[in-house]
Amino acid sequence: MRLLPIFACLGVMALAGRAADVPRKAPDLAIHMNSGKDVPVSSYRGKVVCVAFILTTCSHCQNTTRLLTRIQNDLGSRGLQVIEASIEPNGNVTVPGFIQQFSPPFPVGYIDQPAAEAFLQHVPMKILHVPGLALIDRKGQIVAQFEGDDPFLMEGVQEKNLREKIGKLLGPAKP
Repeated sequence: MRLLPIFACLGVMALAGRAADVPRKAPDLAIHMNSGKDVPVSSYRGKVVCVAFILTTCSHCQNTTRLLTRIQNDLGSRGLQVIEASIEPNGNVTVPGFIQQFSPPFPVGYIDQPAAEAFLQHVPMKILHVPGLALIDRKGQIVAQFEGDDPFLMEGVQEKNLREKIGKLLGPAKP
């Protein structure tokens, strides 16, 4: 009986360290737009989708928006679709100014943080480091995901890494 609390604690710690299952079917997620319309991520099936969860005031998220803008402009014609969602409690208020400042060529909306965490299979006992990115293949499978503290998204390699990963999902460019 004395060991029961220890085993219970170890079970909780194991759950806390559990990584998200990849690949997995992308769960339903609708991102709220300031127009009043919701955009379901599933509406982009057939495209390679990059879903980015951001905070509009986060400098790392702003950098990610800039590089996703370049990537969308370069690879959109090959079937890439980027969509961003602010996870701030007041995203409906902050998103319009963010869009005006950064002029992204892709939809930017908002959702609540628990919805983003559920989509990412993020462990609730850990802090979600933004930006959070999920890459979805043309069949609707999340095939890769990253958070802001992941070495994959480190400054200096983030754009190269994303272009490489997205390029593989898009397949060879047509002449």
